[in-house]
Amino acid sequence: MLKSFLKRVMGQKVLPKKLSYEDAIKALETQSGDLNRELAVREDAEPEMLYYLAQNPSQDVRASVAANPRTPIQADVILAQDEDDDVRMELVKKIGRLLPGLAPHEAEKLREQTIETIDTLARDKLPRVRQILAEEIKKSTEVPMEIIKRLAHDLEIIVSAPILEYSPLLGDEDLLEILASGAASGALEAIAKRTMVSEPVSDAIVATLDIPAVAALLINPNAQIREDTLDDIIESAEGIEAWHKPLVMRPDLSTRAVRRISGFVASALIMLLVERNNLEGDVLEGVKQRVRERIQEEENFSGATAETAEIAHAEAAQALVDGRLDDQYVRDAAEDGNRELVVESLALLAKLAPSLVGRIIESKQGKAITSLAWKAGLSMRVALKVQTFIAHVPPHAMIQARDGVDFPLNGQEMEWHLSYFQRDSRI
Repeated sequence: MLKSFLKRVMGQKVLPKKLSYEDAIKALETQSGDLNRELAVREDAEPEMLYYLAQNPSQDVRASVAANPRTPIQADVILAQDEDDDVRMELVKKIGRLLPGLAPHEAEKLREQTIETIDTLARDKLPRVRQILAEEIKKSTEVPMEIIKRLAHDLEIIVSAPILEYSPLLGDEDLLEILASGAASGALEAIAKRTMVSEPVSDAIVATLDIPAVAALLINPNAQIREDTLDDIIESAEGIEAWHKPLVMRPDLSTRAVRRISGFVASALIMLLVERNNLEGDVLEGVKQRVRERIQEEENFSGATAETAEIAHAEAAQALVDGRLDDQYVRDAAEDGNRELVVESLALLAKLAPSLVGRIIESKQGKAITSLAWKAGLSMRVALKVQTFIAHVPPHAMIQARDGVDFPLNGQEMEWHLSYFQRDSRI
């Protein structure tokens, strides 16, 4: 019978579509690597066979067993300590989903073994394994607090951030403890993005003066920020471009806060400030006057004369006619520090007014400048050159490429960033 089975199965090099217990046993007896790998992925394989395969010499077989939802927890306990990184990564992708599936009537031993496996993975030497686990259990209420705290305190931001941002098990006391311990910038930002941030936690974040974290806090509509704390942010914000737009977007700003913010943000943001707040009377007139002053300041700051602008426009226009107005052309102009040629080139390619392009560049807002390069049909590399050599964007506000070459924002987001500068400045 075994000979007949082997002939049939080895001839097809696959297991039968309907797997019987007998077929599976015979596949194991053949010790065929191909058949073992196929059996390891079968969700109709018997748990005891998957347990047996969990100790197979082949890494591919063990990885398949680790990924198989049919694999018994007893095998997962073994696989959690597998010497192969890929095996443990396959296991961790699955293990976080097991706890919610354990009904109250499940054997206590089974639950204990599941938690034991999660605990082992939370201590894994490979950050990628701990990262995947954190992503899998970040919203779970079933995981023991000890494991959640360990991951929240992990030195690798890719591990701690998902827990800090999403875990419902972390209370204010836990978060304040983490903040007091001198958490890294990424950890602070993750806490600032939580669904709800209390006033004490907001105070602690602002006290660090961490630029990305405070920006994230301002953007978070569910972050509770005391008026005194917001005043402290505004006091320090003039020289921190990354806080300007988040401040303008903050809901329920007081009249005093609006006046102070309008004193240092770019004209396009002042216009947005007017639109988002119901300003009336002297306050409205005062802010409008500030818009006119800021526009004049921005135009004067460019230092460009009408003559240099005309020369740059003529050069860019000729390059467009010749088919030379491309990525390389604008990159070369940026690296040469030729601001006016870059402005005129971007204006022609994006079909925008040079004055508008100039205001975007003078804003030193990395996202807006990146969006401008995208609008002009140029690459992310050009956006980086313009940020670096022309706009002189501060390092903390620089927008980097995704995967080294791609725009990190989608089209809708970039249109959104450009929209602030495309409004009529004559208010």
